[in-house]
Amino acid sequence: QVQLVESGGGLVQAGGSLRLSCAASGRTFSSYAMGWFRQAPGKEREFVAGINWSGGGTHYADSVKGRFTISRDNAKNTVYLQMNSLKPEDTALYYCAADRAVGVVTSAGSYAYWGQGTQVTVSS
Repeated sequence: QVQLVESGGGLVQAGGSLRLSCAASGRTFSSYAMGWFRQAPGKEREFVAGINWSGGGTHYADSVKGRFTISRDNAKNTVYLQMNSLKPEDTALYYCAADRAVGVVTSAGSYAYWGQGTQVTVSS
């Protein structure tokens, strides 16, 4: 069982930056692939970024490539999402997720554990 708690969301102007954190409970955090997803009002949840168990493999949605960076610190049981050059269309509720997999996981249906989400609002 893994419990995930996101933090770091907020209101930022377009062009600004935010860093999201996701703290995980449990002693086997390094066994899990982690991902960030987002859901805007009226839209489906979409993949944003994923990272494998070691941090050596990552994958990004085309819409955030070059602007967002996912990373993890297994000693701190935490995964991060650094978001730069934010746009109004990045406004959404951002979730982190965990899956007991070796590689990067991009499908929401594959993730077994989810956090409650943190709101990111980007004003124009």
